[in-house]
Amino acid sequence: MRDATLAAAGAVALRSAPDRSWRHALRVLVLTAPAVLLMLVFLIVPLVSVILLSFTDYQLGASSLAVIGFDNYVEMAHDQTVRVSLVNTFIYVAVVVPASVALGLGAALLIEVDTSLRGFYRSTYFLPVMATLIAMAVVWEFMLDQRFGVVNIFLRSIGLGSHDWLHDRSLVLYTLCGIGIWQSVGFNMVLFLAGLTAIPRELYEAADVDGARSALDRFALVTWPMLGPVTVFTVVITAIRAFQVFDTVNVLTDGGPNKASEVLLHTIYKEGFVYFRDGYAAALIVVFLAFVLALSAVRVFVLGRRARTP
Repeated sequence: MRDATLAAAGAVALRSAPDRSWRHALRVLVLTAPAVLLMLVFLIVPLVSVILLSFTDYQLGASSLAVIGFDNYVEMAHDQTVRVSLVNTFIYVAVVVPASVALGLGAALLIEVDTSLRGFYRSTYFLPVMATLIAMAVVWEFMLDQRFGVVNIFLRSIGLGSHDWLHDRSLVLYTLCGIGIWQSVGFNMVLFLAGLTAIPRELYEAADVDGARSALDRFALVTWPMLGPVTVFTVVITAIRAFQVFDTVNVLTDGGPNKASEVLLHTIYKEGFVYFRDGYAAALIVVFLAFVLALSAVRVFVLGRRARTP
């Protein structure tokens, strides 16, 4: 009798299993539909549209367009302005990323050590991140003025002479790098502070027992290895933000003098909104997105491999 009851219960469970699975799938579909719809509208459709537009000769306001295949990409390969903007962008990233990451880590370590004014230091370092960059660019333009700027007044007072920071071809790009570092340090500091907070105190106690007495020893044995994932994330995010430099270039130099500060996003802006060559600008956007996706893939691969490592 008992066996028959169990068999009947099993049969009922088997018959009801498809119904439960169908209801579960329906609930999942209903709950994810808004997010999927938003992703389609604001991400997938615009991305596909830009890719398709890059294979046309469309100009803003034109009544028609023609499919020209890879002509925009061929032109891009021979465009001297694009080459210069890519080189300048890579130089900007190569300078801003390591400097801002190192300074952000240093600021986080100093704040973690001195707890008396932690809130004040956090606010001070994070202020450039919260400030409107265009407004701050105007402030930087005044500070870097060759005659009346605070920077040159200070340099003249110590006998170093003044410099035309925004109009000297050999200085302008590195001046923009300095502004980019100033803007990124606070954001990186916050990321490293979060990583430092997550490090268990027991590890420092164990390192102290093992003979790591100095702060440098504790940093090398505990802090730096534990900050590995945060460091990778910070480097990639900072690199992506550096690739997106536009505001300071547009406000302070407009890509000059003689393309010395021209960067990729500024070139895209001019092709699309000054020369109205939207098809060519779309091809440049595809190249820009390729760099950003490559950086994101590096972050996912490195962090995923660290997570799988026992």
